[in-house]
Amino acid sequence: MTWKIAVVVPKYGLVGGGERFASEVTERLAQNENFEIHVFANQWIASSERIHFHKIPAVRFPHFLNPLFFAWYVKRAIGKMKFDLVHSHHWIFKADIFSAHGVPHAGWVREVRKRNPSLYDRAVIYIERRLMRDGASSCFLPVSTIAMEAFRREYATLPGQWQTIHPGVDMARFSSPDREVCRAEIRGRYGIGENDLLLLFVGMNFEVKGLDTIIAAVAKARRMRPEANIRLLVVGRGDERKYGKIAESAGVAGAVIFAGTQHAGLERYYRAVDAFVLFSAFDTFGMVVLEAMAAGLPVIVSPNVGAKDLVDEGVNGFVLPDFLDADAASTRIIELLDSGRRKSMGVAAQSRAGEQTWERLAGKMAGLYLNVLSKKGSA
Repeated sequence: MTWKIAVVVPKYGLVGGGERFASEVTERLAQNENFEIHVFANQWIASSERIHFHKIPAVRFPHFLNPLFFAWYVKRAIGKMKFDLVHSHHWIFKADIFSAHGVPHAGWVREVRKRNPSLYDRAVIYIERRLMRDGASSCFLPVSTIAMEAFRREYATLPGQWQTIHPGVDMARFSSPDREVCRAEIRGRYGIGENDLLLLFVGMNFEVKGLDTIIAAVAKARRMRPEANIRLLVVGRGDERKYGKIAESAGVAGAVIFAGTQHAGLERYYRAVDAFVLFSAFDTFGMVVLEAMAAGLPVIVSPNVGAKDLVDEGVNGFVLPDFLDADAASTRIIELLDSGRRKSMGVAAQSRAGEQTWERLAGKMAGLYLNVLSKKGSA
């Protein structure tokens, strides 16, 4: 038997954690002969010929109408076709399965952005609350316990069924480059010594991702162990001038290297370093943490990073008590100077990441689809 599945995501296969999650899983599910996959999106990049795409136009002006129009148009487009199951990765009016890649929008505006909701925000909140109101028979899939807890705080009662499902990772990509070759290549490119303890930061928003606290922690660790020559490699886009001055004020300007955005070959950076750090003020998950673990790196993350769900304290990484705690972070960095411990933690991190492949996630999602379809059939 073949079931028709509608998958909803505004930008399929493009940049973004939710977009990546949707495309990686959907591409694999499309290979299942039992599923006929239809994707409803504004934009897409596809690699599977088994997926049918349907264009959902976007409202450019006024901007606040875009989320309402998207939800309305999706409802109208899906209503014209008979689907057995609707899986949405974006707020719409109704879905059988909803993957929550973020937190409740009202809470995000109030607690993270710390501002009053705009008309656009109010439109998103309206759609979210409508989906929650009518979701008694829906299955909700937050990507981390942080997201799950945020929904529990925002809503007195949660409708439907809830299950945390973390994103996946491409193990072959991040574990296969030869480590020694990558160390020589990347370290040579930036003038970093073979025996320097090299930490890696990857992020597109230096402020939210806690780069200032990371720099402060590196400065403290260097003062504690000057002979170790602890250094930080920063990959991503942000205000390099501002953070360069922060590093200079902390006395570590020469120890912090800005490499810019590296879309191609990012896996080689992971394989060239000794540990990964991310001290986000808020991150619903943090795909880069899982990528680092797949590359065999111990990780140090803040308690506000959703990927902390995968970190076993002292086994494959560390979770800080607070995202601003540079003292605790410097202590963890010092602990990683022990090469034997660093190696064993890296092996444990890679093993944990191996449980999170996209193939395993697609298999889990296929089982969930069949379970929901079975219940709908019984109903």
